[in-house]
Amino acid sequence: MEEIQSQSDPYRSSSSSASSPASRVPSSNFFYLRKPGAFRQPISFEDSPVWDETDIEVKVDEGGDSIHAATTPHSPSLSKINSGSLPSPRLPEETGVTRKILGASIAWKDLTVTIKGKRKYSDKVVKSSHGCTLPGTMTVIMGPAKSGKSTLLRALAGRLPDSARMYGEVFVNGTKMHMPYGSYGYVDRETTLIGSLTVREFLYYSALLQLPGFFCQKRSVVEDAIDAMSLGDYANNLIGGHCYMKGLRSGERRRVSIARELVMGPHILFIDEPLYRLDSVSALLMMVTLKKLANSGCTLIFTIYQSSTEVFGLFDRICLLSNGKTLFFGETLACLQHFSNAGFPCPIMQSPSDHFLRAINTEFDRIIAMCKSWQDDHGDLSSVSMDTAVAIRTLEATYRSSADAAAVESMIMKLTEKEGPYLKSKGMAGNATRVAVLTWRSLLIMSREWRYYWLRLILYMLLAVCIGTVFSGLGHSLSSVMTRVAAIFVFVSFTSLLGVASLPAQLKEIKIYTCEESNQHSGAFVFLLGQLFASIPFLFLISISSSLVFYFLIGLRNEFSLLMYFVLNFFACLLVNEGLLLLIASIWQNIFWSILSFVFIHVIMMLSAGFFRIRSALPGPGLLENEYVGTSFAVGQVRNISGYEALENIYDISDYRNAKWKNLLVLFLMAVAYKVVVFILLKFCIWKNLSVRKLFLCNQNSMNRR
Repeated sequence: MEEIQSQSDPYRSSSSSASSPASRVPSSNFFYLRKPGAFRQPISFEDSPVWDETDIEVKVDEGGDSIHAATTPHSPSLSKINSGSLPSPRLPEETGVTRKILGASIAWKDLTVTIKGKRKYSDKVVKSSHGCTLPGTMTVIMGPAKSGKSTLLRALAGRLPDSARMYGEVFVNGTKMHMPYGSYGYVDRETTLIGSLTVREFLYYSALLQLPGFFCQKRSVVEDAIDAMSLGDYANNLIGGHCYMKGLRSGERRRVSIARELVMGPHILFIDEPLYRLDSVSALLMMVTLKKLANSGCTLIFTIYQSSTEVFGLFDRICLLSNGKTLFFGETLACLQHFSNAGFPCPIMQSPSDHFLRAINTEFDRIIAMCKSWQDDHGDLSSVSMDTAVAIRTLEATYRSSADAAAVESMIMKLTEKEGPYLKSKGMAGNATRVAVLTWRSLLIMSREWRYYWLRLILYMLLAVCIGTVFSGLGHSLSSVMTRVAAIFVFVSFTSLLGVASLPAQLKEIKIYTCEESNQHSGAFVFLLGQLFASIPFLFLISISSSLVFYFLIGLRNEFSLLMYFVLNFFACLLVNEGLLLLIASIWQNIFWSILSFVFIHVIMMLSAGFFRIRSALPGPGLLENEYVGTSFAVGQVRNISGYEALENIYDISDYRNAKWKNLLVLFLMAVAYKVVVFILLKFCIWKNLSVRKLFLCNQNSMNRR
């Protein structure tokens, strides 16, 4: 108990002591000590850019896409960390990366973000934030859950949803504007990767979707991205695992998602939780790789909830948030000194990030209350007490009056008083190229993923064999008309219902599209065309194989033209079914509700098809007309009736004959109509949830004016 008492002493605070930080003496066991005389030095910005002289030496090769950027030296902040007692892993000697980047800085002043509630914009997620980041550095936004980290990151990247409003100013290289296409990359916390592609294939297709130019020019860019993220050993491995090949671990998958954005050679890279779901070893490897990338000149801004001591040593600057308020912005060692000056020194042998979150996370108040209620009689755990609200107010007040805040304000003024190099758009791939790339990529995915069409092919064949066996040997008498119609109805209806097997694949396609659309790598139109063109060969293979089995087992009319019409009609039914599935998946984007909705709609369509309940003036179905028009049946010994008259007497269909081609056209029009509705729906959702395209158009207009 004495050990617990001694370790918890640094966490003790009262209203009087916390409100007067000067009365709190920093602990003599302060683990991360600077050199003598360095305790009260403000954060330094020796590595600030001078716009007249470029920070990075750039050499452009004639006739090639690659630009060789000289490696920038280690940032002063990292050298200061390494000069002290804060341990950090050594970086590789070869830190130079062939990249197409220049230095870019970001500064933001009085940045406030509000989220729309039920009636008005009242909830402030980010409150009056100030900060800046410089070329070749890593800036981390840290704080507890729901502190505004991701919102601040999206605000800096210009990716806030329409339900949010931003106030304040954001400057990029001293210019008040957002980044154009290709000048920055954004990696979400959870990104969707294509598991049936190798790392090199995935990045190559991403390069084809993003970059203009010829196909052969993209390979060097992909190899540079692979080297930058240290993925050379995994370049030929499948991402998600397939059959006999093992998939990548979470750390490598996370690096692949970052490498996809590096294909464009961005000046600035935003990453939301790069250490999300990573173990300590994978997290350290990730941060060393990102530090290597930052040394090549790229500006990195990312959010982190918690980190180890080794990872903390790699950060250049830290922005500490709590409830949307900025409690500190500056160098990492200065943040430790800031907490010490405020009366909350970091205990010995404790990670700095753990100490920060322990001090400003309001969730710890519940834990403290539980400990007090359990051990109030003995007082063993009641010493673990700290008023978090008071600590947050103390840290905020201390930072506002500190030299660190003044240094940040001075640096922001320096970065915004003069405009630097203008970030230009790098161009986009054409729509025709994107359609071709998406079609070829979808064909490759569908050929490797058994859940897309191979499983359906097997199920359709088995169902065709079962139905054909049950209804075999019908003959061509008048008494077999109803049974033959029932067989055709059961075959078409049940095979369409089995299309629900492709719903997980459809949902995955939509997730991939949403991820690529958010970064403007794809679009609703090219996505739908690519998926349609890629699915046609597989759907036709399914329709012709299952139709042949069913057609000859039932014993339908043995004519090639009639057989081809049956196959074509069934193919059109599958196209309509695919469109309906994609529409439902786009609406719900949830497998449970999608399956429930599809089955319900399909049952309604089966009930209204006219087989279970005879309706007057029912249009003649194309498959029935294909089978019975041109045939005749003997009624007794002196009279014959046509096949159409037999159908009309039984099902009371309309007297409009030769309408099978019209019915086939209606099926194709239904398939097109479903695609159009999905296109509108996808466009509506993207415009509702993301304002990226709007910002991109504004940037293009501003570029034209300049």
